[in-house]
Amino acid sequence: MNSNQFYSVFSLIFMASFTVSVLGQEITGLSIMQLVDDAQRQTNNSSFNKMQLSSCKFGVASGRITCAEKPRVKSLESVAKNYGPNLKDTKSVTITIEPPSERGIGMLNFTYDEIGRDNETWLYLSAIGRVKRIASGDSDEETEPASLFGSEFTTEDTETGKLEEYSFEILDETEIAGRKVWKIEMTPNEERSKKTRYSRQIHYIDKERHVALRSEMYDRYNKEVKRLMAARVELVNEVWMARSLTMMNLVTNRLSNMAFVEIYTDVTIDDEFLTQRTLTDVAFRETELEKLRLILD
Repeated sequence: MNSNQFYSVFSLIFMASFTVSVLGQEITGLSIMQLVDDAQRQTNNSSFNKMQLSSCKFGVASGRITCAEKPRVKSLESVAKNYGPNLKDTKSVTITIEPPSERGIGMLNFTYDEIGRDNETWLYLSAIGRVKRIASGDSDEETEPASLFGSEFTTEDTETGKLEEYSFEILDETEIAGRKVWKIEMTPNEERSKKTRYSRQIHYIDKERHVALRSEMYDRYNKEVKRLMAARVELVNEVWMARSLTMMNLVTNRLSNMAFVEIYTDVTIDDEFLTQRTLTDVAFRETELEKLRLILD
């Protein structure tokens, strides 16, 4: 549903959530976030992306946020495909291509929409030739930090689904960069609180394109610890997506930018590629990736 379909607001109700009556249907914070979640999932389906991930210490100069040091830049290739009921589960694998010293470091991720089912992530460190599972939630397993390739992004920051584990409230309707947005607060329920680093998140959702233009993450002391900014929102296969995402860590004063250099969807992907074999079998991985590169060139 886009902004051209709105015709009038019949009521404003401030209770557990702020709701708006649109075309005879009640729009809530949950229903808005479902649109965002669905759009993000569509961009993952049968996709092959080339990305650049850069990280640095940041500072503020002349009112602008800038890197205070030379950024560490990595080139990545990512393959993803949706599975399960209504294609709401996603399997993805991301491999480091550059710098040469980190080539082959990979991450395999299974994201499930089912409530109560933990997502699964495996990290492969090419230098030691070992796959390590990254435990989720409050598991007692020995875990690696759930960072994406040493960046300020974590697996939690990029996952989809399980919206029923949160409550939502529309706090306001405002503007960001000239775009009309909903300001929505997202709060984990008791069970989810055991598995998340954030006590709440606030998202600014573009009303027309259903993209989060800005997100704020707060810790258990209600202090904003991270902020996500989206840019270069473009239409890709009839789905709006941000081709540049910047995550600012307000505790460490570090930021990471994830830029989608090339985006391909509706690509034929072998199910076996989305397994641990891709992490450990170099010949298999390179052969399959080269097939994708040749098809798309």
